[in-house]
Amino acid sequence: MFEMISQSVVLMVIVIFVINIFYVSFMTLRTVALTKGYRYMAASVSILETLVYIIGLGLVLDNLDQPVNIIAYALGFGAGILMGLKIEEKLALGYMVVNVTTAERDRDLPDQLRVLGYGVTHGTAYGRDGERTTMQILTPRRYQNKLVETVRELDEKAFIVAYETKTISGGFWTKGVSSRKVADYEPENVEEILEEIYEEEMAEANGESKKEEKI
Repeated sequence: MFEMISQSVVLMVIVIFVINIFYVSFMTLRTVALTKGYRYMAASVSILETLVYIIGLGLVLDNLDQPVNIIAYALGFGAGILMGLKIEEKLALGYMVVNVTTAERDRDLPDQLRVLGYGVTHGTAYGRDGERTTMQILTPRRYQNKLVETVRELDEKAFIVAYETKTISGGFWTKGVSSRKVADYEPENVEEILEEIYEEEMAEANGESKKEEKI
């Protein structure tokens, strides 16, 4: 098989390009997983990376004597990095902390976001124009954009800053507890969803109070 590949210029270029895409994609994923603290995932990806290196990259490196092969190697390297980052973006590993500052003190944004499934710590801060409500919101990274869109739907003037967190310790909000609730709504319908949730809570509260009266 390797002899057949070596005898065909076009096939060799394709093999060099494809193998390098896979190799660099695995290498990129391994590096990202390590930096985010996913040790077991990084170890698993490194096994695939090594297999590609042993099986294919040796063949590739032995055939870089032609300029076209070198170009294919360079293009495959760049494409591999892009593909690895795209895969990691789709996986959306880790958690994000989103800091929100809002002047809408007449609206209970912290409780609204908690009802939607986010972990929120809020307090009062003072800006140039007076008091502001500040919120520190923890969310799975795959829901970061959804959270930002939700906040903008509830307060289009809110100031938002997001950053990635590596270590989570303490607090009532543990990994995965509210992910299902967060996944169950769309930002453009957030007002209607909140109304439905509050109506259900009121109905449940009225039902409990009636039971207590009968008892």
